[in-house]
Amino acid sequence: VMDREYVGVSESDGLVDTVELLLREGAEAAVVLRGTEPVGVVSERDVLALVVEGPDPAEATVADAMTESLATIEPDASLEAAADRMSGWETRRLVVTNGAEPLGIITEHDLLTTRTHEPAQGMGETPVESGPGTARAFDAETEAEDTFEDQGICEVCGALTRDLAAFNGQLLCSDCRDM
Repeated sequence: VMDREYVGVSESDGLVDTVELLLREGAEAAVVLRGTEPVGVVSERDVLALVVEGPDPAEATVADAMTESLATIEPDASLEAAADRMSGWETRRLVVTNGAEPLGIITEHDLLTTRTHEPAQGMGETPVESGPGTARAFDAETEAEDTFEDQGICEVCGALTRDLAAFNGQLLCSDCRDM
């Protein structure tokens, strides 16, 4: 379920360069690394807060915007434990680590997608590090026929909406289809 591919940056990287990297990679956050050790995360919200409160973004570094408290979880933890940890830390993502080295990221979207696509199983004892390395793939058309009710979750932005449509193999809300 976790995504093994994540954006990693260092504290000294320029904030504008990091935002450009996030946009290019389609990521919402980057793990801040000191060597191979994760020391924080810089997210969209962190960047917005710096734009409003902090120094000029063109002059800022990742260290100026990052959140230093890093929510982590072990790869063999259950998805239920991951959901509890996210709730407790009030975060949208957890860095999956095997001690000091990051292995990937699991987001609230990953948890919701797993819960939505496997309603009979739920999250229970499924480990965070299951699947081929990313959130499990599914046949959108079959899924829509079998379990789609009045509303669902957009697979791009994670919004709960009544207006989902299959587009390029994903269920998308009207805003994401317009992009």
